[in-house]
Amino acid sequence: MSAVLRICDLHLHFPLGRSLMDYAAGRPGRVVKALNGISLDLIKGEALGVVGESGCGKSTLARCIVRLHAPSEGTIEFESQDVFGDDNRSDRTYNRRVQMMFQDPYSSLNPRMTTGQILAEALSVHNMRPEAEIPARVVELLDLVRLPQDAQHKLPHEFSGGQRQRIAIARALAVEPEVLIADELVSALDVSVQAQVVNLLLELQQELDLTILFVAHDLRLVRHVSNRVAVIYLGRIVEIGDSETLFSAPAHPYSQALLSAAPTLNPDDRGKVARLEGELPSPLNMPAGCPFHVRCHHATDVCKQSVPALLPFEGRGEVACHHVEEINTHA
Repeated sequence: MSAVLRICDLHLHFPLGRSLMDYAAGRPGRVVKALNGISLDLIKGEALGVVGESGCGKSTLARCIVRLHAPSEGTIEFESQDVFGDDNRSDRTYNRRVQMMFQDPYSSLNPRMTTGQILAEALSVHNMRPEAEIPARVVELLDLVRLPQDAQHKLPHEFSGGQRQRIAIARALAVEPEVLIADELVSALDVSVQAQVVNLLLELQQELDLTILFVAHDLRLVRHVSNRVAVIYLGRIVEIGDSETLFSAPAHPYSQALLSAAPTLNPDDRGKVARLEGELPSPLNMPAGCPFHVRCHHATDVCKQSVPALLPFEGRGEVACHHVEEINTHA
């Protein structure tokens, strides 16, 4: 299995500058620590789910991958080339081959352009087809995402949310990408429409041999879509592994709490919720040591002092926890 995208020790910090109080007290300016050492391989042809609470860094990671944010430290390599290297920063080929789809398609679609114009623009800007062949390709793209042909003459506001998301998918596919980054793709849609869009995405993945990074907070969707799942907490991966294994037997205490809190139809699961206590710490004031120790029932002094490495655990994936063996022995 070859990695089409390789993320190595990625950090992203946002300096907020110094307030008057900071100047008066002689303190440095505050810094939002959004990503704190993420390393991840995206395997060609897979669908990798990324889950975690709001504010944990999921969307920030996705935006770094498509170069909307430049990392403070670390690298992102696409086919062994650093996408932020001096030779590659202005290379638009990467922008074409790695495409992102956003949560709100309406804000990312030009309201004054018809669907046909939106798709034609993408084809033209990236020189995907000769001018004379663009109308025919627009027809093909609409058919690919199961939209009627008269959709090309309509403006974005004339469509439902699910239809607009299909247009966004068609626009991403217009430039024939190899990797799709789906950032909360269906979270703004009704549940019935979510299933239609997600199933369409899975069909397109098989048909076009796509690699997908699927960022979401809906754990049921992630389980349905993903081959592997990465659990992120405060800008770090705390567990990553095969989707079915992780969902059936999570090893990290944060993963256990996150997954047990998901809605279930099994009455036997009631009362077994491993509740998350306390609030997610602010990325402005990160806890020392393991960032989860302030909310973890298993935390000891070592958790408060050192950050656990992400290491293989019993063939179930990789886990970043000082007490993973003890926790799963007594589970």
